[in-house]
Amino acid sequence: MIQIRSNRSPKSQQHNPRRRSLPHCHRCRTAVHRCRCYVATGSVSFCHFLVPWVFFMEASVMLTPHIDCEEIGCVGDTCLPHCNISSNGTPLDGPWYMQEPQWDCQSDCRYHCMLKKEQERASSGQKPVKYHGKWPFKRVFGIQEPASVAFSALNLAMHFHGWLSFFILLHYKLPMKPDKKPYYDYAGLWHLYGLLALNSWFWSAVFHSRDVELTEKLDYYSAIALLGYSLIVSILRSFNVRLEAARVMVSAPLIAFVTTHILYLNNYKLDYGWNMKVCVSMGVAQLLIWGIWGGISHHPSRVKLWFVIVLGALAMLLEIYDFPPYQGFIDAHAVWHATTIPLTYMWWSFIKDDAQLRTSFLLNKVK
Repeated sequence: MIQIRSNRSPKSQQHNPRRRSLPHCHRCRTAVHRCRCYVATGSVSFCHFLVPWVFFMEASVMLTPHIDCEEIGCVGDTCLPHCNISSNGTPLDGPWYMQEPQWDCQSDCRYHCMLKKEQERASSGQKPVKYHGKWPFKRVFGIQEPASVAFSALNLAMHFHGWLSFFILLHYKLPMKPDKKPYYDYAGLWHLYGLLALNSWFWSAVFHSRDVELTEKLDYYSAIALLGYSLIVSILRSFNVRLEAARVMVSAPLIAFVTTHILYLNNYKLDYGWNMKVCVSMGVAQLLIWGIWGGISHHPSRVKLWFVIVLGALAMLLEIYDFPPYQGFIDAHAVWHATTIPLTYMWWSFIKDDAQLRTSFLLNKVK
């Protein structure tokens, strides 16, 4: 699908992965929403400007609980076994589901300190606030955002199903050329698209499982690569570019741009604002190309194409209307992930229809 991720936010709450390690668990700073965008959907990034004195007051309030937690392994009535210090000064090991996602004593203390603070706010009738630019989610077996992880996994499964059914259609159901290659000119392009989509959703699930700098970068860069490649495919298919030399001429500048953009974010500055502009530009360009081409070409499956575009654009409202997680699990971003599941199915259905249409046309041309 067409992707715009200022997430997978496309894919949503954003924070600076290069944040300083503070001695308290609640840090109120300008929070930039991640730009995550998926097929025919877009995410708009916001900034929440909090007054400096609020940050100072909350920093003072949360300083003692966080330091005490690291020293004694307890936050109020909650004690963390893997934060208790043994006689030789070595922290004891915690459960396996805490070790694998690398929840250390400091991050675990921040998490429980955040929950304690939210309980105090709820008891006084206050609404949830963001911590480190993210809503206060409740973990499940060490998974930071269980609902988003589940929906990301379902999106991955749906892409795998779509790609596999597309492969079976081409190689086992439709006629083949004498050299055993499909008649469909764009088979290779869609196969690579499927692999990039699987990679992107895999890292989306990993990132929502545990938000650290490495997982965030892998999620971002995988989404940007998929978004850039999706733009290339939209141009090649809509303009019916079949010659290899012409495809290289169209693809090379876009590949160079996307590669340079990723290198800039990775090696110079992870600029969320600039990344948002790049993602939105590429995403809007794809929507316009696919939408206009569907109408001009009178494609028999243009209704499916427009369905993905229109409903995907409406799903963007879930990213704009950013509500706190219900019961600490499902927020607007998680619901948005859920909406892309049926859209992914419809998208691959359109791709398969296009393969059948193109194969039938070429066979009639040969006859």
